[in-house]
Amino acid sequence: MNGTEYHRLLGIGESAFESLEDHLEERNYDGLEYRHVPDYRRGVERGTVLIDGEVVRGFPKVPRTLVLSDGIPERFSTVADRIAVEEKLNGYNVRIARIDGEELAFSRSGMVCPFTTRIIERLVDLEPLFETHPEAMVCGEMIGPENPYTAHDYPEVDSLAFRAFDWRDRESGDPLPVEERRERYERFEIPQTRLFGSYEIETAADEVREIVETLDDDGREGVVMKSPEGVDQLKYTTSAANQDDLEFAFSLPFDYGQAFMFRRLIREGFQAVEWNESDAVARERAHELGEAILLSMRETIETVDDGEVVGERHTVRASPETVDVLFEHLRGQGLQLEIEADRREDGDRVCTFLKRTQSTTDKTRNYLEGHVVQE
Repeated sequence: MNGTEYHRLLGIGESAFESLEDHLEERNYDGLEYRHVPDYRRGVERGTVLIDGEVVRGFPKVPRTLVLSDGIPERFSTVADRIAVEEKLNGYNVRIARIDGEELAFSRSGMVCPFTTRIIERLVDLEPLFETHPEAMVCGEMIGPENPYTAHDYPEVDSLAFRAFDWRDRESGDPLPVEERRERYERFEIPQTRLFGSYEIETAADEVREIVETLDDDGREGVVMKSPEGVDQLKYTTSAANQDDLEFAFSLPFDYGQAFMFRRLIREGFQAVEWNESDAVARERAHELGEAILLSMRETIETVDDGEVVGERHTVRASPETVDVLFEHLRGQGLQLEIEADRREDGDRVCTFLKRTQSTTDKTRNYLEGHVVQE
């Protein structure tokens, strides 16, 4: 397809598309060439894909509030009287679309994920959905402990699972209204993220806080609030999720940027103030934050001091071919992998591997050897 036809599908002018083309990244999946938008450009969503004459829209960035009582009315009061509140899960975001008869799973940045594309059919049957709605873009989260990107334990998931959280038109990116989307997924027996309820804007902050407190006690991620039409969204995370992120980031302090860590500390500060915590409760929060930061970092330093390397550890369970394709995909992105355990179980290959984070390993070793820190 030529650029003129693509710019019409994207709804932008020819000159805008010509400017966008300079920033598109070219990829190949199993002989199928495609291009994707790695960052937000010219009003086009990050992750938008141009493939085989078709467009697969990227998923819009969801804003975050640090203060529920003001953030909710600020975001929604001019567009809705009520909001739907659904669970935000800790995994990796995928969009699944049918292109030329094949179901492809796209990452947030717009790359075809060979692992997800191959594994999704054993987790959920999307064929009836795409037969009825070929224009659909199924948006969801891949969660569970056997996860090659973002591993997190959920009591209800033994290995890997899919949970739908949105349904959009593949070409336009327009969402279905929340109620209609949930009814459709239920009809096709597609598992979804949990719906807590629908709440009036005036009382939503108190309702959401109660939900967040329960999720926090359970060590879960947070919530996404949506207008009934599904267009306007807002997210809010639990303290448990913030602290988990900080624990992970400070276990690899030279590979995760200061902005990543700072944003999560800021969230904790605003939550402590909005929830009007007593000095004792605030000190307990501070104690937990300190442990998340210091203990994970100490463990990393001790690991490097013992002559070992550090990184992100994952376990995956899939067919041997799928695991091979995953490792090829990860290494193709410049990642160094170290296979720590590899076995066969019920026909699957179950593999634990380490994504080596060389910056943290090297800098920690240098400092342990007495290199001076330049500040």
